[in-house]
Amino acid sequence: MEFLLDGVSAVTFKELVMYVVGGVLIWLAIKKDYEPALLLPMGFGAILVNLPLSGVVNQTMAGIGETAGIIQWLFETLIAASEAMPILLFIGIGAMIDFGPLLSQPVMFLFGAAAQFGIFFAISLATLLGFDLRDAASIGIIGAADGPTSILVSQIMRSKYIGAIAVAAYSYMALVPIIQPMAIKLVTTKQERAIYMRYNPKNVTKRTRILFPIIVTMIVGLIAPASVALVGFLMFGNLVRESGVMNNLLKAAQDYLANLITLLLGLTISFSMRADEFVRSDTLLILLIGLAAFIFDTIGGVVFAKILNLFIKEKVNPMIGAAGISAFPMASRVVQKMAAAENRDNIILMHAVGANVAGQIASVIAGGLVINLVTQYLK
Repeated sequence: MEFLLDGVSAVTFKELVMYVVGGVLIWLAIKKDYEPALLLPMGFGAILVNLPLSGVVNQTMAGIGETAGIIQWLFETLIAASEAMPILLFIGIGAMIDFGPLLSQPVMFLFGAAAQFGIFFAISLATLLGFDLRDAASIGIIGAADGPTSILVSQIMRSKYIGAIAVAAYSYMALVPIIQPMAIKLVTTKQERAIYMRYNPKNVTKRTRILFPIIVTMIVGLIAPASVALVGFLMFGNLVRESGVMNNLLKAAQDYLANLITLLLGLTISFSMRADEFVRSDTLLILLIGLAAFIFDTIGGVVFAKILNLFIKEKVNPMIGAAGISAFPMASRVVQKMAAAENRDNIILMHAVGANVAGQIASVIAGGLVINLVTQYLK
């Protein structure tokens, strides 16, 4: 179906749908302040790449021949050819993360691992619904609650659905304050949500903070080599932070590098949001599977905490398990807000932050493990 106005190029129904999708993303970014650095350029890019005869994608023009489009060039050069942008973004993310709350309570690593359950649930679900293993693995990584990891894995897996995966990953990250409370309340009681936790942090020395990113990179490199690019750049950014000798570069990584790459990433990913590739029934299915992945991430972390409480004397608030997803720092804020709603004197934010940064590490390790497992299986 096409709509044609006098003197105006024909617009298809699918392209109109993408204008609406782009408008919704822009609305979420501006009105709701949900991940504006990414959703705003992604939404605007979705409109750009779907304009008839758009100059931002390659096209053949009468009398001129093929002309290059800037968004398609960015996609083919910085993502399709090298996956450079998602990886470089991890330097900025690492520079912003303080691993102190995690290092003072190493047990929080367990919650970060448990909250990755949604990834493997979603991979299984996508496979059962008919997606091939490469696409199913890429769709499952939406459950990592980490946009750059989702983009990188889907690119390495050569998935046909990178646009839908990116939109799902970042949209659900932005909607964590809505999704997580509903999932948490499904599997907890009011009494459990009110459990009080004392915070007695251990002193974390500067030496420990410096050694941590180095040791983690080496261990992950041996366990899941495909994760090294992700974990290594994340940990390098954190090493810049903790070294204390690169303040100018630290500020550049935290502010300029992270923001610039995020903006360019949003525009670049929009190349995969062209109407003919995006407006399909399987795209809607991917969005639903991604939602299930986020919900089961949350439930997996909470249920793990409840099981742990069966064996320990000093109980943990099971909502800490929900903070183990990678959506930092939104998940920890959601958990603290819910704890305060049940008991306003209960401050569990630092526990939640510890689990949250553990989830950041666990998500990129999970991405590497999925890449390793799938590539080994397909050999």
